[in-house]
Amino acid sequence: MNEPLKRINKYLSEVGYCSRREADKLIEAGRVTINGIIPEKGTKLSPEDKVYVDGELIKNTKTPFVYLAFNKPVGIVCTTDTRVEKDNIIDFIGYHKRIFPIGRLDKPSEGLILLTDDGDIVNKILRASNNHEKEYVVTVDKPISQTFVERMSKGIYLDELKQTTKPCVVKKTNTKTFKIILTQGLNRQIRRMCDHLNYEVQTLKRVRIMNVNLDLPIGEYRELTKTEFEDLTQLISNSTKEFKPNLVHRKRKN
Repeated sequence: MNEPLKRINKYLSEVGYCSRREADKLIEAGRVTINGIIPEKGTKLSPEDKVYVDGELIKNTKTPFVYLAFNKPVGIVCTTDTRVEKDNIIDFIGYHKRIFPIGRLDKPSEGLILLTDDGDIVNKILRASNNHEKEYVVTVDKPISQTFVERMSKGIYLDELKQTTKPCVVKKTNTKTFKIILTQGLNRQIRRMCDHLNYEVQTLKRVRIMNVNLDLPIGEYRELTKTEFEDLTQLISNSTKEFKPNLVHRKRKN
């Protein structure tokens, strides 16, 4: 029986090179070739085709996937393009396999971000990004009023994005500090919301993504536990994925 044709972005995702979104960007940039020819986005592969990225042959090694939780420091950029950004997350971690972040956490922010080489789970999480919870602790430049809490909670229209943020959970924890739980991931959402209300964010830390809580010192990472992985998979899909731990331990970047 012939193996079914597979779109090139799905192939790059399944072999753990990058997510489908990132693959599409690579294709659009002309960095991907099939048998020496630059393909169009959506091109399908036959089993005999050879795929290259930046001249490097991409092979499916069938090694177990890795799933990491990382406490990103301020100043580190969540990009896989190590040619452009000096302070990028990939070089900072220095992991022995090619991995990529699931979503983003902007440069001035710190806290929890997940990384993996499993392109399928990246797509499932990103597709669920308007439903899953992300929790942050935020410090602003002046005392927080009840009006601020109520307006943030109900949703704010952001002119630059031409949309209103979804209702969210906001709780004042100190004079200038609050916790916020979002179920969407607009670009610099919290900073934009605070700015709309004439508050300036001083510090912003993500402390939870869905069922995974931040429990690491800044600059360290660990592999998800089996329970975390199984619960995460259940939250994003009814299907299950076999868990094969790589026994990754905590590491501090020197």
